[in-house]
Formats: sequence, structure tokens, C-alpha cells
Amino acid sequence: MQSSERLKGVDVFVAVAQSGSFVRAAARLNLTGSAVGKAIARLEARLDVRLFERTTRRLCLTDAGTRFLAACTRVLGELEEAELALHGEGALLAGRLRIDLPATYGRVMVLPVLSAFLQRYPHIKPVVSFTDRYVDVIEEGIDVTVRIGSPEAWSPLLGHRFLGQDQKVFCATPGYLDAHGVPASLDDLDRHAAIMYGKADGTVSAWLVRHGSALVERRGASERIVAGDAEAQAGLVLAGLGVAQMSTWLVGRHLREGSLVRILPRHAVAGLPIHVVWPKAKEDVPRVRELVGTLCAALEWDGLNAGWNAPPLSRRTGDIDA
Repeated sequence: MQSSERLKGVDVFVAVAQSGSFVRAAARLNLTGSAVGKAIARLEARLDVRLFERTTRRLCLTDAGTRFLAACTRVLGELEEAELALHGEGALLAGRLRIDLPATYGRVMVLPVLSAFLQRYPHIKPVVSFTDRYVDVIEEGIDVTVRIGSPEAWSPLLGHRFLGQDQKVFCATPGYLDAHGVPASLDDLDRHAAIMYGKADGTVSAWLVRHGSALVERRGASERIVAGDAEAQAGLVLAGLGVAQMSTWLVGRHLREGSLVRILPRHAVAGLPIHVVWPKAKEDVPRVRELVGTLCAALEWDGLNAGWNAPPLSRRTGDIDA
């Protein structure tokens, strides 16, 4: 079957599915109800599957119809975006933009940048989700995402740009250290209240420390608190309740301001790489291209490396390493 044949009836099918009625779809497409019905019948015959369940009172999609609608919507959307890209969308950036962000990093680091971007381009209609699960950018129709960590090999269908790599540092408040003493070694940490990160599956993330050339896991001997959210974990540390190993993108500002102090900085370890990712098929769409450029300009190194290689500061505002 020729490619042109595959497109026949798709626009009619999408109109019927979205409107829930042959009559409303016919009015939208400026066709007769009979023409719409015949187009759907021919499409079902060609696909050899029922797309709709018809009763005297309602019209609804079958399971096969639901799956086909998702595919058709994605294809028609990409065709529309290709046309807009060719015309450059004029001087106006507009249209739907599907964005997926890591939960905590997205709220803390990306959302302020995204908010300013949307103020500049009020005709863009964003759909934003926050999740730490694996996302299939192509299958889920995502236009732009930020990912912490990276696959062993990038899909050839995806464009990606490296933003930076955070560090994980041990930290506590000056008040906590005044009351409980400053750990002079990793073994000394065992005598301190540990504020750990709890995963969704109920396990607790261990601290990562360097042993020779390898990274090994080490657990705080006194797990005083387990928090299932990185922002909450940082808040508990800022409340002076213990010591934690935190990402510099999350606590960099507090380290600079002196509300937190970095402990044992020689034991800081590299965290996960952070990337902006987008489908290559959409990289010429102006709103996608503009958002990718904005995120890279705002997030590349800035904020990730905050305090990484800062010169030694005072006891109250910097690093402590006995």
C-alpha cells in the first residue's frame, strides 16, 4: 500500500473521535454525514478492525480505536509542526509544548527558567509534568525534557545536550556542628544523626564515598530520619537535625549563604549527568528550538557547579575538612 493511501480517512477518524459524533465531525469537516460514515467504514475495512462501538445513544472508541487515535494524533501533530517550521511561525512562537521534568530538580532549577520563558511567549500552551520515572520521549509525545542520568546509548531519534554533572557533598548547619562537633573522617560520621533519602520502593539510598578509584556505598550508622523527597531532606538538614549527603544543585545557594556548611569536602563525589533532551524530528520547530536554547543558556553549569571549586571560606560560610 502506498503511503498516500494510509492517510485516507485519518483526518475524518480523528474528527469523529474528538467530537464523539458523526454529525459534529461532518459539520467540522464541511462534509455530509453519509460521507463521514463511508470514510470510517472504508478505514475500518482497510485496517480490518473496528474503531468505534456504535449504539443508538452513543459512539465510543474500541481499544484498537484508542490506540490508533493516539498514533494518528501524533502523526498529524508532527505534520502540522513541520509546516509551521517551514513557514517559521513568523515572529510568533505559539502552540502546544509538552514538557517533562524531574520532580525536585524540575521544581527547584527548571521551573523558574520555564516561567520566565512562558512570560516572554504567552501564546505557547505548555503541558508540564514532573516525574522521576523513565520516560519514552517519542512514544509519550514529549517535546522537551530534562533528565538526570543518561542511558548507556542515546537513541538516534533523540537530540541531547549535556548541562553538567553535580556533586554530592556532606553538609550540616553551623548550629548542628557547634552542638555535636565536626566530623574529622568518614568514620566520625557514624556518630552523627544521618538524614537519609528514602526511595519509592521503601529502600534507603546509601551514601556514596570513594574507595580508591571506585565508588562504594556507605550507610549512616545512625539513620535518624528518612525522607522520601529531596527538598524535604534539605529542609530537615537546614532545621539542624543532622548530616546529609546532598546534590550541589539543591544546596549550593545555602552553602554560599552559610546556612549550610560543607563537611569533609575531599570526600565529595560526582553525581549524575544532567541533559536537555528532545526528539530530533521536532528540533526545527521554533518553540522547541527556543526552549531548548533557553534551558541550555540558563542551566548549563550555572547552578550545577555552584560552590564546587570555590576558594576556602570561613568556618561559618564554607568548607570544613579536618
